[in-house]
Formats: sequence, structure tokens, C-alpha cells
Amino acid sequence: MAKKILVAVDESKNSMKAVNYVAKSMNPTALVTLFSVIPDSTAACGLDSPSLTPLFKENRQTFCALEDTKKESVKAFMGKAKQGLVRSGFASKNVTVKIRKKKVGLARDILREAQHGKYDTLVIGRRGLSGIKEFFFGSVSNKVVQLAKKVSVIVVD
Repeated sequence: MAKKILVAVDESKNSMKAVNYVAKSMNPTALVTLFSVIPDSTAACGLDSPSLTPLFKENRQTFCALEDTKKESVKAFMGKAKQGLVRSGFASKNVTVKIRKKKVGLARDILREAQHGKYDTLVIGRRGLSGIKEFFFGSVSNKVVQLAKKVSVIVVD
């Protein structure tokens, strides 16, 4: 039985399916962490190099504002997900929200969190936000399954 669950989410329908799976199938006494990895826009926003394209320089503030909007959107999604778990019987104090900036890659960042947090179960939706990206690079859930060690992985469709 899962006692410490990491749920990787990205605002997609399948992420909410993963949250709903945990709400319906897991013991409500378990500790649950809702985890999202977002791009690190602060590095790009702080850049000021002659090698930057004029288009990027002209639109830097717009780009950075979009990333701030994305962060707020992720926070709102996480709030809804947490509410859903609490409504299904999980104690609010047992549901944690973590949003991290991307460091090495989505799958590896998720697995790094699973390892460092000593989670026994990782739940992830089968597909995230970008079907085109998946076509070219493979799905995050597929990479998580391939690279996971010492954690049970549940992929929800």
C-alpha cells in the first residue's frame, strides 16, 4: 500500500486523471505531493548578450510576462487538484504542492524528486500538454517508466 505518493502534473486533462486516480484508489491516510516542473524563464529574462536575436530582445518583457502567467496557471491547477484530494477524504495537511523550475529535463526532474523525497509511488498521466513534442521527443511518462528505480510508477490513461 502506498504511503508516500508523488503525483506529477502539468495542467493537462491526463494530469487531472492522475489526481482523480489517487483520490479514488489510494488510501486517504497517505502523504501526497502534487509536483510540477516548469521552465526556468528567469534565466532567459535576465539575459543581455549581443548574441541574442533582435526579436527576442524586443519581446523579452512579453516573454517573461507569459512565463509569469504560466506559473500562476500552474498554481491554480495545483489548488484545484489539492481541493479534489481533500474532498475525497485526504487531510489537507497530508497534501503538499511543489512547483520546481526545470533543471535537467522533465522526466529526470520528476525522478530526482521521487528519489530525494523517498516516495514509494509515483503517479503520472499518460500524455501531457504537447502531442507534437511527444511525437519528436517521446512522452515524459514513457521516459519516467524507462528510467525509474526504487519507486513504483503508475501511468494513468
